[in-house]
Amino acid sequence: MLMRTDPFRELDRLAQHLVGPGTWSRPSPMPMDAYREGDQYVVAFDIPGVSADALDIDVERNMLTVKAERRPAVKNNDVQMELSERPLGVFSRQIVLADTLDTEHIQADYDAGVLTLRIPIAERAKPRKISIGVGSGPKEISG
Repeated sequence: MLMRTDPFRELDRLAQHLVGPGTWSRPSPMPMDAYREGDQYVVAFDIPGVSADALDIDVERNMLTVKAERRPAVKNNDVQMELSERPLGVFSRQIVLADTLDTEHIQADYDAGVLTLRIPIAERAKPRKISIGVGSGPKEISG
């Protein structure tokens, strides 16, 4: 027997049950963190229980789309489910990327249920020094 003490977890479960699992036309959101680390922009998505082949990452112009599908585990007929809180279905997140990011060189890693995307900052967006030329003084223009 499992017991819970968080009263809001039951409300979350009820809301998920009423809304239903995410579908390809109406996916559920997935939690994420985004931060800058040196010369990279890092975005991490929590999608535990999803196999790597059920992930889809797409970039079109400056729109990044991440989709994942969590399917129910295959169970025998003699299995009786006691408690099911892990959401199933399709999850998706779209992010508008700045023009200062290099979308041609995105790296994706999936480890321990966390999808991490590393997007390099474009060279044109990095700070640089501008040298100042010193002239030899005023010049006379003859016409």
